[in-house]
Amino acid sequence: MSFLPRPYSGNADQSKMTALAQAFLASHLHAVDLPYRLSAWGLEDFENIRLWEDENGYLAGWAALQIPFWSIDFACHPEAEASLFREMLSWADHRAKQTAGTPSGHPTWYVNVFTGQARRIQALQEIGFEDQSQVGEDSWSKVLMARPAHAPVRQYPVPTGFTVRPLASEAETLAYVELHQAVFETKNMTVDWRLRTLRHPAYVPGLDIVVAGPDGRLAAFCIGWLAKGPGSKPIGQIEPLGCDKDFRRLALGRVALAEVLRRMQTYGVEAILVETDNYRNTALALYESLGFSVVQDVLVFRKDYGA
Repeated sequence: MSFLPRPYSGNADQSKMTALAQAFLASHLHAVDLPYRLSAWGLEDFENIRLWEDENGYLAGWAALQIPFWSIDFACHPEAEASLFREMLSWADHRAKQTAGTPSGHPTWYVNVFTGQARRIQALQEIGFEDQSQVGEDSWSKVLMARPAHAPVRQYPVPTGFTVRPLASEAETLAYVELHQAVFETKNMTVDWRLRTLRHPAYVPGLDIVVAGPDGRLAAFCIGWLAKGPGSKPIGQIEPLGCDKDFRRLALGRVALAEVLRRMQTYGVEAILVETDNYRNTALALYESLGFSVVQDVLVFRKDYGA
């Protein structure tokens, strides 16, 4: 079967892209939390996205250069993957070369795949991407963790004077962005990106949790996303989670995460997912303490494109 590539046409395509990834949750690391990723500013340039359709106009795959994440995101229908994945990867590789040295470019791009996805791994290696899991001191790999939603969530005490609550919508966007930038020590998060998440049809205000201090200053945050699961119950995913370094001794990130988990349970979710680097012992320990366990090992592939 042949597939025809076409340019991205804006928000009208996002629901199709998300639906494709979420229809095959087990094949895609980022599916439930796609509304967050597809709201990122790198996709304001439509040339950073490409879609492939079959002869009947059905979406079979898509690929996107996610500039804030330095990563190439994609989704592909399993029946099309044997012939289409290499074409998608070739397009992304060409686009990465085109953007090298421009504001949209990076000297290095990454692709995440599950360890059992042999076809994708082979295609990545053939085009020059290298597995980063065994490269010495700078080795990098990830894990996908899951938590059975019915398991009780431990109640953690909230420090005196602090409040756990949903974000105050658009009125608190700037305060959130400033906190996010401080936590991750990068300017990648922007007001426009955050506003797009708030306005996205999949956004659930009650799962956008912050912890505020006695003076109203935001100290920690955790956002939960929902998607239709393979059965009758939805699947949840955590993205992102963070706590200001000035407040980490108070474990406010754990407080925010626990609140989101409890709220997700009210939606009847079947399971809750989270992705993290497997070398960040603090993050792993946090998730494990709240009932998460590893369900998939994730390989990070890298290719350098020059300045």
